[in-house]
Amino acid sequence: MPDDMTLPGNLVPASPVAKPAEPRDAVTVVLLRDAEEGLEAFLLRRVKGMAFAGGMTVFPGGGVDQRDADTSVAWAGPPPQWWGEVFGVDAATARAFVCAAVRETFEESGVLLAGPDSSSVVADTRAYATARQQLVDREISLAQFLANEGLVLRADLLRPWANWVTPLEEPRRYDTRFFVAALPTGQRADGETTEASDASWQTPQEAIQDAQDGRRMLMPPTWRTLDEVGALGSVEKIMAEERSVEKIIPKLIRDGDTIRVVFQ
Repeated sequence: MPDDMTLPGNLVPASPVAKPAEPRDAVTVVLLRDAEEGLEAFLLRRVKGMAFAGGMTVFPGGGVDQRDADTSVAWAGPPPQWWGEVFGVDAATARAFVCAAVRETFEESGVLLAGPDSSSVVADTRAYATARQQLVDREISLAQFLANEGLVLRADLLRPWANWVTPLEEPRRYDTRFFVAALPTGQRADGETTEASDASWQTPQEAIQDAQDGRRMLMPPTWRTLDEVGALGSVEKIMAEERSVEKIIPKLIRDGDTIRVVFQ
C-alpha cells in the first residue's frame, strides 16, 4: 500500500472542525477463510447515505455497547487482562472490546464465535436467528443471549490486529480495535444486515484491485489490513502472527476535489 492515498473530497466537510470530536470506542473483525482461490476475507458494502462511511466496503463491526462489559459472560481463552495489555486499556474495557467484537460479528454476518464449552464452537447458527435480531434491536445483551443458550464466548478464536483512530478532521470519529478470526467450521457468513447493500468473500488482492479500478471504495484501515493479511497468505499464518498494537491516526489534507490521506 502507498504511504498515502486519496479519497473523494465530499467524504469530509469542506471547512475544518473547530474542535476535534471525541472518538467513540468501536471494533471490527476481519473474518478469514482459506478457499480454492487462496485466502479470502468477508466484506460488507455499507449502504449509501449512512452517516459514517456510506458506500464504503468494510469488515463487520460497530460501536461498543456499555452492556458488552458485563462480567457474567462465560469466557474461554485469553483473559480480559491480557487483552487490556495488548490494547493499552484496563481489563473491564478490554472485556467490552472482545464481547463487542463477538456481538457485532454475529449481528452483521451471522458468524458466532461461541460454543457449548471452552473447546467447541457452534456449527450452525440458524437456530439463533431470533436472538440475532434481538441483539440488533438491543432487546437483549450478548451476556443474556449466551446465558439463555448455555454458550461460552471463545476469546481464543480472536486475535488482536490493529488500532485505527478516525482522523481529527472527521466530524464522526471512532477509536477502532481490529481483530482477526477464522470462519468456524460449518458456519457461513451471510451479511444479512440492514447496514450493508451487499456482502461477499474476496481475496485481499481482488478487493484491492476492485478499489483501484473504481468498483469499490476502501477506507485506509481496510485497505491497509487487506494488504497485510494478503501478504501472509493463509489463516494459519495470520492467526499465529504476533502483533504490537499501537494507535494509528491518519492525517487528511484537502487537495482540490480530493482528500489526501497521510499515514504518520
